[in-house]
Amino acid sequence: MTDAITRAAEVLAGHRDSIDRLDAVLVYTLAERFAHTQAVGKLKAEHNLPASDKSREATQIARLEQLAQDADLDPEFARKFLNFIIQEVIQHHKQHQK
Repeated sequence: MTDAITRAAEVLAGHRDSIDRLDAVLVYTLAERFAHTQAVGKLKAEHNLPASDKSREATQIARLEQLAQDADLDPEFARKFLNFIIQEVIQHHKQHQK
């Protein structure tokens, strides 16, 4: 029994190490993404362009849903996640326009 518990603890630690590494990847990826969207927001503000682009947003959501399906990730979750990010980006763009 102890060997099974020890092995389970090792497997658990391996999963947790992977999760921690992936969390770091997500954070750095989001930081890079937001750096680009901040630049877009400044550009939009300089040229009096609207903070949001519904056509682009719809295209991106459809694209992400397809990527999610390809990756065996719940497309609904992916859509909700991207919608959250889009709303944050729009708020940043609106701040640049003030």
